[in-house]
Amino acid sequence: MSSEREEPFPLTAHRSPLTAYLHAMWSLIVDRPRPGWQNMAVDAAMLERTVETGESFFRCYRWEPHCLSFGRHEPALRRYDVARIRADGRACVRRPTGGRAVWHARELTYAVSAPVHVFGSMREAYAAIHGILAAALETLGAHPFLAPRPSLTSGLASGPCFATPVGGEVLVQGRKVVGSAQLKVGEAFLQHGSLLLEDDQSLVRDLAGLPSGDRAEATLGSLLGRPVTFEEAADAVAEAVLVRLQGLARLDRLPEFLESGATRHAGRFQSDAWTWQR
Repeated sequence: MSSEREEPFPLTAHRSPLTAYLHAMWSLIVDRPRPGWQNMAVDAAMLERTVETGESFFRCYRWEPHCLSFGRHEPALRRYDVARIRADGRACVRRPTGGRAVWHARELTYAVSAPVHVFGSMREAYAAIHGILAAALETLGAHPFLAPRPSLTSGLASGPCFATPVGGEVLVQGRKVVGSAQLKVGEAFLQHGSLLLEDDQSLVRDLAGLPSGDRAEATLGSLLGRPVTFEEAADAVAEAVLVRLQGLARLDRLPEFLESGATRHAGRFQSDAWTWQR
């Protein structure tokens, strides 16, 4: 995934406390597994709620069944082996954010929606959220750092989202373990991304007809030399969030207003016309 500038969207500091966020109303949600279309609908509902009320959300979730997601502007029809994807019966969805394809299997996906001013700017939000994730990785035994921002980015070049750090991503041992994307609507934004736990992005490269080669990404399990479960990773992220985002409530399930909001967005993300629009 990668950062995305503002565009129309249909709506129905690592280690130190983030004191600038004192006045935000935050909800931390560790959600149940959902199909890809529903996860994207929930993220859209979170953004919609933020636009309407100014509330902020930090959600951790999984994908069931495992799913291939495409960036909003990605030319998936000409980039990937669609016949093979359909023959294999793989679930697919197109994200509301930009960037490139991601295979969502044994991972932790996070989504944050908040007013931009809570962080200061989109770039500051990107860095601050990745700082929270880096702090969580430290508690799991990793030694993360944030990638420097190069002068040029990879744009929509072929290959998986994790192929090339574009600046600010979380790296462990020089390998990318978190890929993220953003969308700005008015004065609110959505950022979501994947923390690779036990599955890399080899499938995406294979479907794009690219050689396996040296991978830029790595799974947290392979770097730590032990399995890392979703529950373990979610607890670490929750701890980091609770320390750094003040005025926060932890919820055991998705609030009803987000469930109903997701229902309003579900049709778009279930639609082949949306998923295979390009």
